[in-house]
Amino acid sequence: MAGTTAQPSPRPRSWWGWGYADAHPDDAECAAMGALLPGTLPRPLPVPRVRDLRIGGPAAEQPASLAHLVTSDPAVRAAHAMGKAYRDVVRALRGRPGRIPDLVAHPAGEQDVADLLDWAGSRRIAVVPYGGGSSVTGGVEYRGDAHDAVLSLDLTRMDRVLEVDAHGRAARIQAGTPGPALEQQLRPHGLTLRHFPQSFEFSTLGGWIATRAGGHYATGRTHIDDSVQSLRVVTPAGVSASWRLPASGAGPSPDRLFIGSEGTLGVITEAWVRLVERPRHKASASLAFTGFRAALDAVRAIAQSDLRPANCRLLDAGEAALSGVRADGSAVLVLGFESADAPVDGLLDRAVALARSHGGRPGAGGGGRAGDAAVAAWRSAFLRMPYLRDGLARMGAVAETFETAATWDAVPALIDAVRSEVGAAAAKATGYPATVNCRLTHVYPDGAAPYFTVLAAGRPGDEAALWDDLKAVADEVLHRHRATITHHHAVGRDHRPGYDLQRPEPFALALRAVKSALDPRGILNPGVLVD
Repeated sequence: MAGTTAQPSPRPRSWWGWGYADAHPDDAECAAMGALLPGTLPRPLPVPRVRDLRIGGPAAEQPASLAHLVTSDPAVRAAHAMGKAYRDVVRALRGRPGRIPDLVAHPAGEQDVADLLDWAGSRRIAVVPYGGGSSVTGGVEYRGDAHDAVLSLDLTRMDRVLEVDAHGRAARIQAGTPGPALEQQLRPHGLTLRHFPQSFEFSTLGGWIATRAGGHYATGRTHIDDSVQSLRVVTPAGVSASWRLPASGAGPSPDRLFIGSEGTLGVITEAWVRLVERPRHKASASLAFTGFRAALDAVRAIAQSDLRPANCRLLDAGEAALSGVRADGSAVLVLGFESADAPVDGLLDRAVALARSHGGRPGAGGGGRAGDAAVAAWRSAFLRMPYLRDGLARMGAVAETFETAATWDAVPALIDAVRSEVGAAAAKATGYPATVNCRLTHVYPDGAAPYFTVLAAGRPGDEAALWDDLKAVADEVLHRHRATITHHHAVGRDHRPGYDLQRPEPFALALRAVKSALDPRGILNPGVLVD
């Protein structure tokens, strides 16, 4: 009998930080980063170990009929206790991960999800849909003590593209499918969903839909909302299955009820999503600007044209330096175009001309248009940054981001206020100067999405509380300037106070009524969006 070849073990994920365990900076790299930031620890905090946590036995035991779906393994439970926000990372580093779920379930199909919800409802067990676990807003952890036990619901076994309609350029896909597996299964059809958030490797289709995620592309279909054609959602009140249609004027959309619902109304199990042909033509360039305000004007002009670039990222001077793009005090605009059926060089030329008319200088990265070094440097930093954040957290530093969106008339003053007020609050709290950088990640004809990076000395042993204080200052600035509490990272539990202020009260009344009707026992992701 011929021998069998052993399958390679999956690359281990970090239970406490971002991404893969073997991709994190080592102690020496952490120390080198910390040396650049005043007020950090003399040596990095040790990498936390699950065996050092106090994990008691589960407060509930699944029935025999569900035993094949559910585990109480301590390591699996610890890995499902939190998302991947800075406050999650520092809590894990300090051995304080919060409420660890009692059980973790891995359903293999829609009926499994329904059976798990039925059982949890009968036992007062909170069910927290986990997705890929990449939440940075407290969306996948349980807070409080109102339930007898907590079940983390991990759909990543439901990871298949079930059906492809190449003629209509759409596919029916299970909600637990992570980004790479989704694209791999679509590739033979020459199609792509074209949704690439920074968490692409680790997040799932259902998670993107449940959080109204934004992808990498700066214009056009920037949010997953625009790609959803229909949904299947399991709720405690039954299964919601919307019709697959190109468009409809038949009342409020059932899909829009669940898009952005963050697992509070039901569990998304499948979606038909709109696809596009894989791009064959690409072109990119970068431009440097002496002044950030002029760069903002350039981006607005491009956003209000009919060019629709795939990438239109504006980095302020601090962000350009942090990304290794340019370190001479210039702001940098990174532009990219792509198409499946026609060259895009002419579109890029027009966008560059618009930027030059506002003072942009081409070749910000020192390279030619097609292979601009600035574009490559930005892309590399974009993927590496979450790992570096975790390395700085090990040095006791604050290293976190948040994003928003506002209309063009509010954007300049909003950015100035966030920089000055959050920076001042950090300096007052730590005694050291802080850095607050900004970039525009998505642009629209009527506004933009500023994305801020905060780097500051920490308060040893109290890093999470310090970040909460700084985030409260930032949230107040956003509210004062009528900027949204989140552009694409969801509300979760961390953004709940800001969301309560942003939404109209009649809508809050309606949302509470829907929650009561679909989840009468209040087991689905308690504390998120609505009580």
